[in-house]
Amino acid sequence: MTEALTMIKPVRLRGRSFLALVLSPELPFRDWLASLDDLAARSTGFFLGRPIVLDVAGLKITKEDLSGLIAQLASRNVRIMGIEGAASSLLGPGMPPEMRGGRAAGDIVPDETPTEADAGKPQVVGSPPIVPVLQGSLVIDSPVRSGQSIVFPEGDVTILGSVASGAEVIAGGSIHVYGSLRGRALAGSAGQPTARIFCRKLEAELIAIDGLYKTAEDIEARFIGQSVQAWLDGDELKTVALG
Repeated sequence: MTEALTMIKPVRLRGRSFLALVLSPELPFRDWLASLDDLAARSTGFFLGRPIVLDVAGLKITKEDLSGLIAQLASRNVRIMGIEGAASSLLGPGMPPEMRGGRAAGDIVPDETPTEADAGKPQVVGSPPIVPVLQGSLVIDSPVRSGQSIVFPEGDVTILGSVASGAEVIAGGSIHVYGSLRGRALAGSAGQPTARIFCRKLEAELIAIDGLYKTAEDIEARFIGQSVQAWLDGDELKTVALG
């Protein structure tokens, strides 16, 4: 018996950081959920498999309101891993845990478990070749294939090829695509409203800057297939042809 006890290995506890998508619901929840349904319908798979944090800071809601919202999200296959900005009275058994100390960033679901040494590095699913990061920029020197996700919250991302449908690029700064942009491009993910999106040929499923987005249906037809840039003007996401 003593010998068996001495063979038990200690439990290893480690700290690890992950990138998550933050949803900030607005009242009334019915209208906000309708907008969420619209986004999900027009950008298939946008929430699928993503770690989601729910930010309810500043909302005047009850515990029942919050529980109901989480149930509504679960029915849409949006799984909440944690809640941010909630009073302690809103949380309890059966609720996602409280999240604190989050840092603004993009989101990615890597195909390998990151280690502590990976924290702060650009994350790539499918791993196209990466040019070394210099002065807050990341350069990808090959096309981004369908199903790949690239995130670099520290600065700009430049793609020297195209971004295929079903792929996405998320940058803390601006995004430059020297080819066709057919997938999703989310710039300014670290809270930078001055970020921009540039591409040689716009055929995007979704473009977004600092949380404001347009899906393919929202983009003016005259810009489809054109070389364009996108930027924020107040609360409006604008596009203009280049050259």
